[in-house]
Amino acid sequence: MSFQSTGEMKQLALERGIPLWQAVMEADAEEQDITPEASMEKMRFIWEAMKDAIRGYDPNMLSRSGLVGAEGGKMEQYAALGDTFCGPFVSKIVARALMMGCSNACMRRIVAAPTAGACGVLPALLYTCWEERDCSDEEIVHALYACAGFGQVIANRASISGAQGGCQAEIGSAAAMGAVALVALKNGTPEQMEDACAMALKNLMGLVCDPVAGLVEVPCVKRNVIGAMDALSAGDMALAGIHSTIPADEVIDTMGRVGNAMSPRLKETAKGGLAISPTAKAFTARWKAGEE
Repeated sequence: MSFQSTGEMKQLALERGIPLWQAVMEADAEEQDITPEASMEKMRFIWEAMKDAIRGYDPNMLSRSGLVGAEGGKMEQYAALGDTFCGPFVSKIVARALMMGCSNACMRRIVAAPTAGACGVLPALLYTCWEERDCSDEEIVHALYACAGFGQVIANRASISGAQGGCQAEIGSAAAMGAVALVALKNGTPEQMEDACAMALKNLMGLVCDPVAGLVEVPCVKRNVIGAMDALSAGDMALAGIHSTIPADEVIDTMGRVGNAMSPRLKETAKGGLAISPTAKAFTARWKAGEE
């Protein structure tokens, strides 16, 4: 599934006369030298793991640092009051994005999508669509293939690593993949998927990776929510027929260049951004003292 461009994916689907998700699936099977059925079984396993991770969230658990853990439960309780600005559907996505980010910080089982730090975006979107919009397991698996193809292009042309490209490469990539998945669930065209990917990635262009005390907790967990909201808006814009002026491949290339130009202090080193704010520095000193 080593696609080098979104155009390459589209061309393969066109040549074979199949949906884009199927082209990605077949390419994956060919690359791994397995049957299409075996590839599908692996993707079903990933989807079931996402569902299990959301169901297994424990709001009573805190990360070792104590910084995060309960946020998902708090949002879920608040949403249950029925008076959120976002409404029930979006509020559930917010809660679940937090749940997964917290679970990762608490060392629970999550799916790196595409990374552990960005693990909340896709599950929050897909689980809520599955539960609230009657999307079938098969439709979700197909959407996962579509967004995995775009994720592969991002990884090949730029990066999905915060240490290499900043948080734009992690949460930004997850948001782009989430936007593609949402368009796929609505049976959008490959062109709409490209537009959704481009718009979502543009919205988070230049986002730095600045974890407090070097922990994937603050501000990482809450950024999963931003990524999910970005995916929702980009997906809907693309489905509405709104185009990205800059093509997806060019946006991905730009993200790579921005990441390369970014100071190392802003790429997961905890030496810049929020990580050196007074509150963060005070916490880091206490955390390191406790570790010694």
